[in-house]
Amino acid sequence: MLRQSGVAAAEFGILAVLFFTMVLAVIELARVMFVLNTLYEVTRHAADAAAFANHRDTNALDRIRQRAVFRDSPGDLIISAPVSDDSVRISYQALLRASDGSMTMQEIPTGSLPICPRDNREICLADPNASNCIRFVSASICDEADRVECTHVVYRPFLPLIDFPIRLPKATTIRAVESFGSMPEGTPCL
Repeated sequence: MLRQSGVAAAEFGILAVLFFTMVLAVIELARVMFVLNTLYEVTRHAADAAAFANHRDTNALDRIRQRAVFRDSPGDLIISAPVSDDSVRISYQALLRASDGSMTMQEIPTGSLPICPRDNREICLADPNASNCIRFVSASICDEADRVECTHVVYRPFLPLIDFPIRLPKATTIRAVESFGSMPEGTPCL
């Protein structure tokens, strides 16, 4: 009988390790699913709000990014680090017509953006396919360390015991622009 006294404790130890490993794996999988679903909601909120905000108003764009990640100040998306308001990239697209009649969207470089929303409206009325006519706004989730390219954010597990080399999707949302906060009889560009 003495030889069997530690068997129950050893069996419990083995089963407890397996049980808690499985519980932690289920929690981590649930978190991954939450992050994946939330990223699309974040970019949808950002693109919708940016369609109505002045594209030159950096304070308004910062507030849009913060509200898109459900915050009132800079920071990470809840339980979704490393995704933060700095990960939300807003860009503006032109709709170009090729010589064969096909249409393609192209990102407008920051230096080529119109001076103000009223200027954009005048450019688009003159030529809806001009290379600096903002027709669409795009919101994506990008690695905040890479300011040039929009590279994928790498998922960081809640408990870093196991490395998950999961690249999160960019979750890009594209929306047609609206007023950019300008009225037809609004003030001229400064």
